[in-house]
Amino acid sequence: MKHRVALVLLFVAMGAQTALAQQNLTPQQLHGRQILTKNCVVCHLPSDPGAKTYGPPLNKAAANGDPKLMHQVIESGLVRMPGWKYALSNSDIDDIVSYIQTIPVSAAPEAR
Repeated sequence: MKHRVALVLLFVAMGAQTALAQQNLTPQQLHGRQILTKNCVVCHLPSDPGAKTYGPPLNKAAANGDPKLMHQVIESGLVRMPGWKYALSNSDIDDIVSYIQTIPVSAAPEAR
């Protein structure tokens, strides 16, 4: 019984943390995060900290922090990245850029 109560409390606490994090995002940024998770995570965001990514990390410093350049890159693509102009609308791309600008630049990994 104690284990069930502890498990329920853990899930409630996790849900509250997720809800709190989402409260800091605008509806536009939440939509951008949803699109990014669906389409971009495979290449840009490793699920394992030691995993190799195919693209650079996405954060507010991407594309030199220039939202217009971010939009252009997402829309038209680069050498190893497909353009998304035929799959996503301009407003979808704007939402992704808005969300990316909320992602902090992570500290450089320690040298081993």
